[in-house]
Order: sequence, then C-alpha cells, then structure tokens
Amino acid sequence: MKLVFAGTPEVAVPALDALIASGRHEVAAVVTRPDAPAGRGRRMIASPVAERAEEDGIEVLKPARPGDPEFLERLRAIAPDCCPVVAYGALLPRRALDVPAHGWVNLHFSLLPAWRGAAPVQHAVMAGDEITGASTFLIEEGLDSGPVYGTVTEEVRPTDTSGDLLTRLAFAGAGLLAATMDGIEDGALKPVPQPADGISLAPKITVEDARIDWSAPALRVDRVVRGCTPAPGAWTTFRGERLKLVQTAPAPGRTDLAPGRPAVGKNSVHVGTGSHAVELLWVQAQGKKPMRAADWARGARIAEGEVLGA
Repeated sequence: MKLVFAGTPEVAVPALDALIASGRHEVAAVVTRPDAPAGRGRRMIASPVAERAEEDGIEVLKPARPGDPEFLERLRAIAPDCCPVVAYGALLPRRALDVPAHGWVNLHFSLLPAWRGAAPVQHAVMAGDEITGASTFLIEEGLDSGPVYGTVTEEVRPTDTSGDLLTRLAFAGAGLLAATMDGIEDGALKPVPQPADGISLAPKITVEDARIDWSAPALRVDRVVRGCTPAPGAWTTFRGERLKLVQTAPAPGRTDLAPGRPAVGKNSVHVGTGSHAVELLWVQAQGKKPMRAADWARGARIAEGEVLGA
C-alpha cells in the first residue's frame, strides 16, 4: 500500500523504521508537527520523525493544522491508501480522515478502551497497572474510540518509569503497526468495536499533577515519581525552591518519619510518607544537574525540623 505516516516525537520513529523496512509498503510522505524551538539558544529544530524521513529522502509535510487547505490538497494528490499514525500531536478533521481509502490507523500505547487520551503510559504506571500494551485502531472523530485492529501486551515492571515502558512499547508497537498494515492490504484484518465497559481516560499530566503529596502512601509516591519520569518530572519543594525527584524507592523498613520529614544517613536519604518512608536516590535541585540524593543532602545541610513540601 501507499502510506503517509503521521508522527512527531522519538517514540514514533521505530514504527516509521518498521514500515520503511517492511519492503511491502511505500512510505510516500510523512506528516509531522512544525519545527519548534529547543535548547538554550531556542533554535528551530525539526521533529525526530522529520529527521528520520529526510534521511531516506521521504517527503515531509509540516502543516500548522492538518485541516489547512494546502496540506489537504497535497494529501489528495499523494492519494495514500492508508495513513498510519503514532503520536502525531494534532487532531485530525473529517476532511483529512476521508482522504485515504483505508483511513488513518493509530498506534496507541494502551489496551483500549483503557487509558484513552494523551498520556496512557504515564497513567498506567501511576495507577499501578501490572499489564498494559499497545493497540492499533481506526481513527474516528471521538477520543481514541475507534474500532481496534490488534493489540500486543507488555508487563509493567516494578521499577519501570514511563520512559522505560514507553521505549519497550514503541518497539513492540512498531511490529504491530506493520502487521496491521499487512492485514489491511490483504483484506484479512477487520477492526472490532471497542467494548463499552472498561473505559478509562488518560489526560495529559500537568506539572501540578507531578507534585508529590507526602501524606499519600509510599507506594503512591513511588508510582507518581516513576510515572512522571522523564516528563514532566515529579517534584517537591525545599526551602521554597523546587526539588525534582529523579529516582526513588520504597523503604518499608522505615516507619518512624512523619510525612515530608527527611532523615539523612551517611549514604542515604529517607523521607516520610503517609505509610512507610521512601528513599530518595537521585534528585535535581533548581538550576542544578541531577545528583545522588545523599550528595545533595550533604551540600544542603538539612537542619532538624526542616521538611520537604512545606
């Protein structure tokens, strides 16, 4: 089939690689978000998907909005059979959805109908899910509500951050998306409507969502840290400044600390929660690079009575 691939961040690149390497489908163009400022110099940088497409000489389309007339005209001229999508980052209007004969097929990083929305992996980690996965589905105008072509499952490991889990899902999902394109071309694969039960929503994680509530149980604190790593980054406050929590671990043997109260050992930092303590392993003070929590605590010279999150 002739394909136009839509995607933007690094997590979409494995799927694009799989389609290019398949030898069965022609990736005629990619659609991605416009270049965006990045880095200290705020230079305009192309998306990872755009950079990967350009390596193979694939046409790159960067509409400000996928409903722009110029973009739709070019899409109709290319006349794709199908448009596979991975983390494109913009809503597709009906005018665009109607162009390819087989529609737009999204690779979504959850087992639908669970975790519909922008942050399925983060929510799965924060909720303590033991199993998650990826789904391919036909895009409709509703939020991730279209019929499903196929799924793959993935275990959520006890120490997984959302970044760890998303990396594995990106590669497992790439194979699923390529197999879905094959099945659509063969006519052997038909989408199945999602069940009405089991729907959960996964809105974008805000900075405020990532703030640690030290009165919550330690398990919840650890899940928020892992779910918000690498982005937007879990955080608390200390002496009126933000302190990012890069890595933590539950410390069930320590139950003597009040919520937010730190205890600094020679090579350890424990903080009380609503249950037992958590150990801070890596932190990042405001304006500093990430460092071992014990090194940060020694430099901060935490006084008796000081707390985190006050």
